[in-house]
Amino acid sequence: MSDPESPAALGERIDALEMRIAYQDDTIETLNRTVTEQWRQIDMLSREVLHLRERIEEAETKSRAASGEPEIPPHY
Repeated sequence: MSDPESPAALGERIDALEMRIAYQDDTIETLNRTVTEQWRQIDMLSREVLHLRERIEEAETKSRAASGEPEIPPHY
């Protein structure tokens, strides 16, 4: 049985820790890229929803004006 304090055992532990850190760094970088891309998509979709909402409101206003219906008050 080898001594856990021996230089060889310590070297093995250090190697194992370095491999774990390298793997974790890679995982963190991958997650960061994924979150950044998702944030861009959310931002783009939010702007698109806002644009579509404005177009719907505009179409409703034109539809009411064309049909002769009175406009709905803003507090309604």
